[in-house]
Amino acid sequence: MPAKRRLTMRQLRQMLRLAGSGTSSREIAVILGVARSTVQDNLKRAAMAGLSWPLPGELTDDALESRLFARAGVKQGQRRRHEPNWAQLSIELKKPGVTLLILWEEYRSVHPDGYGYSRFCELFRGFEQRLSPTMRQEHAAGDKVFVDYSGKRVPIVDRKTGEVREAELFLGVLGASSYTFAEVTWTQTLPDWVGSHVRMFAFFGGVPRLTLPPTFIRF
Repeated sequence: MPAKRRLTMRQLRQMLRLAGSGTSSREIAVILGVARSTVQDNLKRAAMAGLSWPLPGELTDDALESRLFARAGVKQGQRRRHEPNWAQLSIELKKPGVTLLILWEEYRSVHPDGYGYSRFCELFRGFEQRLSPTMRQEHAAGDKVFVDYSGKRVPIVDRKTGEVREAELFLGVLGASSYTFAEVTWTQTLPDWVGSHVRMFAFFGGVPRLTLPPTFIRF
């Protein structure tokens, strides 16, 4: 039986990139928020599969998963109905207002003989559990801050003109206490991004050891 995987495909790619730059497995584990043994196991799988950074540009997540985790000598089973691109659906589901029902309706509009809604949901949840299993993480006080934009804009009304302008919502959350800093800026450009960090650190009264951007987290 193949070993259980604790990394998402995005984390696996990040792991290989960090390892390729000379980062130790211990530090990679800290950055990704997983056990060191998990990193070592996945690096060993990558070495056995002949994979190193940079990965081939045409290597999709499905192909990467197959090379790392498919059991040798076992032919992958095929389902009789058309398989959606579960990884792409997972990305779409993160967008505001998108639900599994909407994604299923779009899927059935293209594949009328595809899965029913209940089976569609079951397969999607199975995909999520396989790629992103829940793992308890312990955070030391002041060790990490997780930063990102919320993805939902805030409407700002000009009192004089009545004009409505949408602003971005920046969030910074301390890992141990979940103490949160939030502010709105007009854009997500570099000056606003850096400025929000400066004001966040001033609000917290210090700078954590690690600042983890959206590459590693999802609000």
